[in-house]
Amino acid sequence: MKKSTFKLLACGLVFTTFALTTSCSSNDNNDNTPPTLPETPGRWITLAGALMQTEPGDGNGGTKVFSVSKVDARNPNFSIDVYGKGSPVQSSRTARLQSSVDGSTLFNITYTGANGGEFMTYKVNGAANFAQSGATVNISQYAGTSPRWNKLFDGDKTGVAVNVATPVVVTNTDKSYKHTRGLATVVSLNMQQTLISAYKQYEIALTAQEEAQGHHLFRLDAPTLNKAGNKLIIGTWMRKTNPETGQNEATFDRLGSKSVIVDYPSLENPQVITSTVAFGDTSGFRSFNSFLATDGNIYQATQRDTKNGSYILRINQSNQYDNSYNFSLDTALGVKGSYIDAWRYAGNGIAYVLYTHADAGEQGFVARVDLNAKTAKKVEDIAYDPALDFGQYQGFVVDGNDLYIAVTPVGKDGNLYIIDIPTGAVTKGAKLINNPGNHYIGVF
Repeated sequence: MKKSTFKLLACGLVFTTFALTTSCSSNDNNDNTPPTLPETPGRWITLAGALMQTEPGDGNGGTKVFSVSKVDARNPNFSIDVYGKGSPVQSSRTARLQSSVDGSTLFNITYTGANGGEFMTYKVNGAANFAQSGATVNISQYAGTSPRWNKLFDGDKTGVAVNVATPVVVTNTDKSYKHTRGLATVVSLNMQQTLISAYKQYEIALTAQEEAQGHHLFRLDAPTLNKAGNKLIIGTWMRKTNPETGQNEATFDRLGSKSVIVDYPSLENPQVITSTVAFGDTSGFRSFNSFLATDGNIYQATQRDTKNGSYILRINQSNQYDNSYNFSLDTALGVKGSYIDAWRYAGNGIAYVLYTHADAGEQGFVARVDLNAKTAKKVEDIAYDPALDFGQYQGFVVDGNDLYIAVTPVGKDGNLYIIDIPTGAVTKGAKLINNPGNHYIGVF
């Protein structure tokens, strides 16, 4: 798993929200706040669960889905058993799912295995009835069998998959170290017609000084479209080669957080931008990691910085980091070693963060964040448990003023929670039936 591996090394689609009436945000009691997204009458609420393969919570045994009505989703006396009654979606490991805004369609790119890199859609018909589209497109020849991808917020029209081939050490003619680079790929997908719209491949260089020290891009993820609709901001996961040995360094002094900017829709002209505020990666893990906010700026979370914890960064409408904006989650929450597993922007400067911190092991928590005030507060109205791990969490649903989130500790039953966005009122919804070693990874 992502966090366990990292800790061993380091220590030796849809806008959503999650609210709390006691939060410090000035928007908490504003009953006139318009819905973040329109309400869809009769919308299906789809739950996704990841199956254990060898270790509890590894999620590598595949993914199953099951859909219910909003009425049933809100009913605490109704039970949902995705593992016993659900339908599998194509993926050898944990599927990376996205859904249409109205919940009628699931989008999936198969992750690893013989069918790795295949993009397909499923029509949501309720319960275990998911009709897979006849058309599929395989992008593995461009982006490998394990591409990372996001749906753009453009009316469910476009998905963007990204990948970096295994970085290779390059030496000078005298055999001295030169740099480490992998071939990066960006692919845009027409999600309505199930076809590749465009793709570009290139090596993405850092500065000469950074590359001489061994720093390089290990992974790309979480592409986001800017307000002007002419640039994609792509998150990065950084690594470092030891120039003397040619081997990766388990721990190293990190550079400032970086993103890659490419022209859209051409996908050309890759440029690297660097934050001087934070030092973590900006790739996220299994869900969206940056969002276009109401103010026209992009807000982006960081991960894997054991010294400073997670930050939320701001990228302005000139597609540069706004280094005057300094938002440390450690400082805002009063914790050490915070780690943002997943988060969602809600509108009007409010976001919700699924996080853990150094004193909690891998136990997950939910916090309400005010991006304008740079404040955060743990949401108390959740049934927390030491086995609650959001490390693979992917999906939230916003339908009108309602947020839906799945909360299940690994191997234990949990619940759907429905949050009224303007008021912060929390409703415990349907019971989520779990199996040993498994956990629910999202609502779609």
